[in-house]
Amino acid sequence: MKFKTFFWFVAPSVFMMLLFIAAPLVSVFIQSFQVTQPVMQQVEVETCTPGFLTQTCTTEIKTVPTIDEDTGKTITTTSWVGLQSYRNVLQMDKVWDAVSDGALRDILQIDFWRALRFTLMFTLLTLPLVVGVGLLIALAVNNAAKSLKGPVIFVSLLPFIITPVIGSLSIYWLFVGDGILTATLERWTGQDIAMFAQAWTIELLMYFYRVWHVAPFAFVIFYAGLQTVNMDTLESAIIDGANRFERLRYVIVPHLMPLIIFIALIHLMDCYRVFDEIIGFRSEAHVISLQWLTFNFLTPDDAGNRAISRAAASSMLTMIGIVILLIMPLRRTWRDHKGAHTDVRFSKGKPQ
Repeated sequence: MKFKTFFWFVAPSVFMMLLFIAAPLVSVFIQSFQVTQPVMQQVEVETCTPGFLTQTCTTEIKTVPTIDEDTGKTITTTSWVGLQSYRNVLQMDKVWDAVSDGALRDILQIDFWRALRFTLMFTLLTLPLVVGVGLLIALAVNNAAKSLKGPVIFVSLLPFIITPVIGSLSIYWLFVGDGILTATLERWTGQDIAMFAQAWTIELLMYFYRVWHVAPFAFVIFYAGLQTVNMDTLESAIIDGANRFERLRYVIVPHLMPLIIFIALIHLMDCYRVFDEIIGFRSEAHVISLQWLTFNFLTPDDAGNRAISRAAASSMLTMIGIVILLIMPLRRTWRDHKGAHTDVRFSKGKPQ
């Protein structure tokens, strides 16, 4: 392919990536080192009580934002504060105080570290479950009778088709208050059950929902990969006396390893930005995530102000966490690619 043809082929995609990914990323990075505040002024405000003959008026001085007479908007100033926004988010002074006092539980009372704890657990615990459940469904469908494959595939894909917020709300209404499943459990156990009254039960439901929602995606990928398994190798393993588990471990899983890494990459990036479950399960009082924390910083307070600088710092810390989690899968992918490239060069240079 000529360079000119290649350029016009990739130019639209590169332009869109620079416009909608790179430019906002640079903007967020810059904003994490800035603080934008309204310009305040002191004005005299006269307050009068109702009435005519008995009316009394008092004058007091209040601090209010300065309004631009031409546009009607609040006048703001932007100043560089360095790493102050990151310090405000991390609150390392409280962390060191908790470590020095031996009260490590107090660290989880800080919003960022509480959100980080849940985000990491949610990401790392659901990953093996999604891969395992997806692989089991793919193996079951692959070995099922032809008449059953269609209905099983249809039922298995339903959770993945449902919009994430709608799916989380569905699970929420099944267990909240006198939901169908909660009422059934209460009749079975004879005890009152409140699934959303404590953090650990909410987290269990979130883990269940994420696996239920994402496992069909892994199933589709693994099912496609199973169609390319070398049947000669599989039959040779059967002849050598390998049982089902041994064939799965030494033949099927190594063949599917690139797909496992691909699913792991997608899952890590998606789960580390968990947000829909927090909103759907209404768990802000017990469980929060890093993505929800950023959203909370951007929510206007009673005065209409938003903590944009802290939101930008939280976003950058979230991205750093995603990069750290992706290092191991990417290293494995690069090592496999480099090894395959070396094998190809060796085979080409090998004397015939």
